[in-house]
Amino acid sequence: MTDDQLLRYSRHIMLDEIGIEGQERLLASHALIIGAGGLGSPAALFLASAGVGTLTLVDDDTVDLTNLQRQIAHTTDRIGMAKVESAAIALHAINPDVRVRALRERVDAQRLAALVQEADVVLDCSDNYATRQAVNAACVAHRKPLVAGAAIRLDGQVTVIDPRRADTPCYACLFSPHAQFEEVQCSTMGVLAPMVGIVGSVQAAEAIKLLAGTGTTLAGSLLMLDGRSMEWTRMRTARDPGCPVCGPDAACNAPA
Repeated sequence: MTDDQLLRYSRHIMLDEIGIEGQERLLASHALIIGAGGLGSPAALFLASAGVGTLTLVDDDTVDLTNLQRQIAHTTDRIGMAKVESAAIALHAINPDVRVRALRERVDAQRLAALVQEADVVLDCSDNYATRQAVNAACVAHRKPLVAGAAIRLDGQVTVIDPRRADTPCYACLFSPHAQFEEVQCSTMGVLAPMVGIVGSVQAAEAIKLLAGTGTTLAGSLLMLDGRSMEWTRMRTARDPGCPVCGPDAACNAPA
């Protein structure tokens, strides 16, 4: 590390759990963030400030006035700009040394597979169920850790999917990919602004732990926050032996 980096990341380096070796791992790491909105904004900002070397942002949307109540990577003067480009400006303003790939696109399964394969950790900061399931399937197929978050109204949840571990479930074990329900979005149901900040920050913390190789992650647990009472609930989660994504009969686990 350079003298500037030693100074910039000194508060990390002071931590026994990270130190110089952990910070060097962060500098050499690549995080893929799906979604540059409410969750992706704080997650990306904290990963950039923490020194994660490469950040790939994926989002096909543009900044809208209604986003600014909670999507803190964006500003009034960037309304109409692609969210990934707006977020890249914010990230470079915090840490000009971070490499940011801004991809304005809605990814399909094939594109997801390529992007996930390149990353060391994936953060699902999307706002729809189909994308969450697709991201999970790609991470399971390529054995890449996934930090999944969601927030709506005054409720939030975070979990870690770690396909490298045989004892923990994937996202499809917890939430069936075949479930039929009405999609709930901030545009119709609302969300308390700090909820996405809290959840996105927890996602960043879990990603940093995974990249630095420290602490115990939320793999095997679902962390839920009730913002009305500000109470956290941690629920242990189990692997589904019949899971269509990570189970023994799943396509990604079938012999070549």
